[in-house]
Amino acid sequence: MEDRRISAKLIAAQLDISRERVGSIIHEDLDIGKVSAKWVPKCLNADHKRQRCQPSEQLLEFFRRDPNDFLLRLGTMDETWLYHYDPETKQQSMEWRHSGSILPQKFRVQKSDVNVRVKNPLEKFSPRFFWDQGGILLIYYLPKGQTIKAEYHVSLLVQLNDILKEKRRGKFTKGFLFLHDNAPAHRVLATQNKLAYLPMS
Repeated sequence: MEDRRISAKLIAAQLDISRERVGSIIHEDLDIGKVSAKWVPKCLNADHKRQRCQPSEQLLEFFRRDPNDFLLRLGTMDETWLYHYDPETKQQSMEWRHSGSILPQKFRVQKSDVNVRVKNPLEKFSPRFFWDQGGILLIYYLPKGQTIKAEYHVSLLVQLNDILKEKRRGKFTKGFLFLHDNAPAHRVLATQNKLAYLPMS
């Protein structure tokens, strides 16, 4: 129990018994098995979960009214991060646990001292993608060393609006449902005001 990641082979060597005997004691007598950590997207506390309930319920209401229309009107954006280290694999996270015990959790996104965004072949920029059911709407490359601020994000929303007018005219009848995460640049008043002004909800 002091080292839940110890291998059966090492236990057998320390106790000078066969691996088969170690396996029998662990699995049959102690009712313990080796399990890997459960991958979960992020570490959310109770407040984080409550904050996500209201917009999630609103999206479900849109979907219940007309599932096909909802998917046609929905658009989103994201960016990709690469880390300077390889995170521990599920195999490496395996621990000895009783059959009824709670599985350990492992978060897919973990902080590191150094991280970089996916670069284009020239390695000078990093991309932000906007897309909907019809495909990619906008790819914008953030210059290396530049941070994402409200003014920058608002300028992208204006570009996205122009592209929607050109490529998705029909979506302006009922409104374009724009879904993005709660990054600081997305939550500030300037961004919210711009979203309210543009025909996107």
